[in-house]
Amino acid sequence: MDAESGTPARIGVDLGGTKISATLLDAEGRELARYRADTPRAYEATLAALAQAVGALEGQAGMVGATVGIGLPGIVDGAAGTVRAVNLPWLEGRPFAEDAARAFGRPVRIANDANTFVLSEAVDGAAAGASVVFGIILGTGVGGGIVVDRRILPGANALAGEWGHTPLPWRRPEDGPPEPCGCGRSGCVETLLSGSGLARLHARRTGEAVEPPEIAERGAAGDAAALGTLRHHADALARALAAVINLLDPDAIVVGGGLSGLPGLYESVPALWGRWALSPAPRTRFVRARHGADSGVRGAAWLWPPSS
Repeated sequence: MDAESGTPARIGVDLGGTKISATLLDAEGRELARYRADTPRAYEATLAALAQAVGALEGQAGMVGATVGIGLPGIVDGAAGTVRAVNLPWLEGRPFAEDAARAFGRPVRIANDANTFVLSEAVDGAAAGASVVFGIILGTGVGGGIVVDRRILPGANALAGEWGHTPLPWRRPEDGPPEPCGCGRSGCVETLLSGSGLARLHARRTGEAVEPPEIAERGAAGDAAALGTLRHHADALARALAAVINLLDPDAIVVGGGLSGLPGLYESVPALWGRWALSPAPRTRFVRARHGADSGVRGAAWLWPPSS
């Protein structure tokens, strides 16, 4: 069917530095088609590859005119339709939204991929039904986003939710000295809560050079040293999120990324964060993302809400 006829079929595209992932959803969020391809390393070629993705999805589903949303890593200026993306430098300063709309033959909406992750989980994921959702991504870096009433809150500078580059609050000696961060500052949340931060924490505590997957595996098996590291990591995460609760007071905090499955995470953090939150027993739900790696691409599709 045609989106212009009133059927809200949606295409979501996750444009990464190496891969383009895309999906076509029906009105209830059921996936009707999926597409994947390599990301070209040039501007015009990227536009052509995205147009190919849209055409392929509509061809698979036997429809035309679906709405299109794109999520990508970087800072998205929605008003100007431009992006700043380290992993996609050929998009820098270009009128990307306008050119993509021309390539697709229809309007397009673009957003930061952390924001599309949160939107997906707020619409029909682990935080469905929550009014204010704060989403966090714990992985190579630490990202985040805010969704209010199923709409992304980007902020005046497109920075809303970038909690990974705020100082780790209520620092303790066991946290170690403030580490340099990729943003140019030191002591950011990301330096302790990211994957590399977890590995550094374990090395400082035990003298062992162990990567996060093994720390998690050992912790799940009951290894005392790994469990100690995971407890400290959860304590630091609880402090960082208590500051978010004090500021934003979200109904739900949803977690994605490679560290979202750490053993004991969803029990430990809510048990701890009341020590620092102004409410001693916050009612904020702390949940793991339902759609996992698909959250970003699904959220891009939901950039066009049901009323559109």
